[in-house]
Amino acid sequence: MQIPLNEFEQLIDEKILKRGLSYFKGGAIADFSEISTGEPACRTGRYEAIVSGTEEYTVQLEISNNTITEHNCDCPYDMGPVCKHVVAVIFHLQQDELELNLPNISKPRKKKTKSVSQQVKELLNAISHNELIDFVQENSKKDKKFRNYFLASFGHLSQNQSKEFYQKQIHSILQTAAGRDGWIGWSDMKYVVNTTEPFLENAEKYLANNNFENVFFISTALLEEMTEAFQYGDDSNGDLGYFIESAMELLSKLAQEKLPKILKEEIFEYCISSFNQKLFEGWDWHLGMLHIACELTEKESDADIILSCLDTININGEYERERAQSFKLDLLRKFKNEKEVEKYINKHISNSSIRKQEIEKAFANENFERVVKLSKDGIKCDEKDKPGLVKVWYNWLLKVAQSHKDTSKVIEYSRFLFIDNFHPEQDYYQILKENIEDENWHPFLEKIIKEVTPKSRWTYTELIRKIYIKEEWWDRLFLMLKQNLSMENIEQNEPYLSKDYSSELIELYSERIINYVEKYIGRNHYQTACRYLRRMKKLGGNEKVNELIEIFKKQYPQRKALMDELNRV
Repeated sequence: MQIPLNEFEQLIDEKILKRGLSYFKGGAIADFSEISTGEPACRTGRYEAIVSGTEEYTVQLEISNNTITEHNCDCPYDMGPVCKHVVAVIFHLQQDELELNLPNISKPRKKKTKSVSQQVKELLNAISHNELIDFVQENSKKDKKFRNYFLASFGHLSQNQSKEFYQKQIHSILQTAAGRDGWIGWSDMKYVVNTTEPFLENAEKYLANNNFENVFFISTALLEEMTEAFQYGDDSNGDLGYFIESAMELLSKLAQEKLPKILKEEIFEYCISSFNQKLFEGWDWHLGMLHIACELTEKESDADIILSCLDTININGEYERERAQSFKLDLLRKFKNEKEVEKYINKHISNSSIRKQEIEKAFANENFERVVKLSKDGIKCDEKDKPGLVKVWYNWLLKVAQSHKDTSKVIEYSRFLFIDNFHPEQDYYQILKENIEDENWHPFLEKIIKEVTPKSRWTYTELIRKIYIKEEWWDRLFLMLKQNLSMENIEQNEPYLSKDYSSELIELYSERIINYVEKYIGRNHYQTACRYLRRMKKLGGNEKVNELIEIFKKQYPQRKALMDELNRV
């Protein structure tokens, strides 16, 4: 969440805002440091503060052009994007602008004070090599987190790299984050990410320098440890998944390189053995390991090994089964004869991915008869359980009809696809209009409207709305709006109705806003209400807006946030 300094009060939850202000006023900022500075004209730099509460927490802010681009606090708060400690530091930064100067609160260090980065640089120049060695050794003994970060950052300089070497380091990071209770919480994941990221950075450097063996070691160590960590970690932010995806991407890049024969065989063997040992069973990368193996495969005997693995796969669902079948077909096409490939296709043509590939190939070769057969068979196969796929097959039938300029079929298929299609591949409305004679066009649309009106699904309502807009039937669109009133719906239809129904829209907005402010409390809701007040103004409703503002000021004087927002209208 990026936070402009001059708008932070509007963007942060009111409760958190009040708590942060209370902390600031209570002198909770125990220390405030400017880590680095930027342009003097606009606030840019990195800041760090210690905020005292029930415990001491460290807050870090990174600011660019008067906007907080990154913020971090090591407190356990996880109920929203910003905690009260971060807010307290923002108030500290903005105390002059907000006229909150407190005599007992220290101001940010001025530019004449050396920044933390300057102090660190001076100390490093002053400390002897032996003193620095002693410091690192001593703190590595006392502080696990320091030791883990040091090893992650500089372990690549060791002469003893292996998968086990990296695995031990990553395991130590995860266990340190898990703590005594054995669970890595949401806030602990920040430590895991910051400490593990250097492994990926080093792996990319190794890849660029053709040190392929270490890329293999780091990737496989990450895969195994992060997969296991799903059992004892909160991955709601997707951090563990990020490291696994990155590791798989590194392995895939590795497979594209000109590798030494021994390493190539080692990676292939790892992919096959990890699959057979079911190291990653239940996860996408279980099958993904065979994809990596396939990228390394140059001879039919290796392909046969992968094919035998695919034959033993434990299919847990249709998606995984179809994915495995498509993968097997790719292998057959690469290493087997056409007869074997054709036999496999015919056996597994119910697989939608295989059917699509065959239809696309047949269409490209202008084998329209095969396209029609595969599409009609697909409709029969999927009409009961997969209505989305049915639309795909109908669209291929439409493409064939368009190629043959078969008007009746074009109208038949595009009508079906126009009425019930959430993800259209073509503009079916326009296709229909181009193929239906002018005198029959409106009766054709009226018939569709009559057909879908009794159906209650919102997609049919949206279809009728689309017809009204395309045909510029504004009276019917306005009547439709009145039957389903909300501020969102008024706004959605406003561009089409503002010319002929501006006064009516102003009145509709007014009624909804009054109800909204009465029902909802909080700055976010007040901002929403005021946004719609501004829309009323654009429609020419200045007088009505001023009237509403006066009503709200008299009715809710105790709502300070509402008063602030109303003053901005």
